[in-house]
Amino acid sequence: MIVVNTETIPGKKIKEVLGLVKGNTIRAKWFGKDIAAGLRNLVGGELKEYTEMLSDARNEALGRMIEEARNLNADAVVNVRFTTAQTMRGAAEMLAYGTAVRLGKK
Repeated sequence: MIVVNTETIPGKKIKEVLGLVKGNTIRAKWFGKDIAAGLRNLVGGELKEYTEMLSDARNEALGRMIEEARNLNADAVVNVRFTTAQTMRGAAEMLAYGTAVRLGKK
């Protein structure tokens, strides 16, 4: 499965657009790690607990988007984007979305 954030794939022709595909997840950190991140926020520096949480969420959302594309028998997903939103204190939604396509030769 080719996954790109561009509208085209060099050397390939999009022969069929299958539609929007997406994957999302909502993640929250364990209370103890939330406290540690809160303390680090007071003194400055990277909030590693949240960096890890968002990285895991991004991978999960991307995997779910790819699975949806596979269910459509897509060869690729183009114009992939990510968005995130805080759903509650300490929890965030990560959404990956793009356009599933079938490819042909250029």
